[in-house]
Amino acid sequence: MSKPRLLDLFCGAGGAARGYQQAGFHVTGVDIRPQPRYAGDRFIQGDALSPPVRLEDFDVIHASPPCQYYASLAKGNGHWRSIPPTRDLLVESGRPYVIENIADAKWDMRSPVQLCGSSFGLGVRRHRLFETSFSFLVSPCTRQEEIRAYYGKKGWLIWTPAAANVQRRGRRPLLRGTVEQAAQDMGIDWMTWDELRESIPPAYCKFIGEQLLEHLKVSA
Repeated sequence: MSKPRLLDLFCGAGGAARGYQQAGFHVTGVDIRPQPRYAGDRFIQGDALSPPVRLEDFDVIHASPPCQYYASLAKGNGHWRSIPPTRDLLVESGRPYVIENIADAKWDMRSPVQLCGSSFGLGVRRHRLFETSFSFLVSPCTRQEEIRAYYGKKGWLIWTPAAANVQRRGRRPLLRGTVEQAAQDMGIDWMTWDELRESIPPAYCKFIGEQLLEHLKVSA
């Protein structure tokens, strides 16, 4: 029996793709930039909003449109509002879909569900929102004493203002992990730092993908 086919738009190096593969999908990725370490089954370079493939050839579509417009530090400057045109494309396709983005994008997403690394026993929180055309169950975040982060520049403290001010408020500054630590913390061992800091842990999409397979069976 052939695997269901999933199209992975704005795919990056394939954090989402690896998770969907683990769930049982055949994954094709599309990204405007070359992705020599893409983890999916097939990569095609091209514009994700005008994908060089037929959407009707896929059973499911996942999209991780650029998040810079929504990031609180960027404040939209010089970036484009990526979620609405992405949603329009996916809705028009008629296929079940998933849209993933950062927590700051909540205002532009429809009834999103938040996933956290702590729910999967990972060494990162890395909250991400998922808007889906189907319902799925979610596990809550759990408290973690030690946590690392993977974004920005290597080695910087996450908190601003400086760590001393954070500690006065009773919170410890969190240090960024290394590429080597990411293999355990995020379940990713094939990416460079720049690829890693834009990725999501594969466990998120494995979790969604397993429930999505059940949705496809019911809808068949």
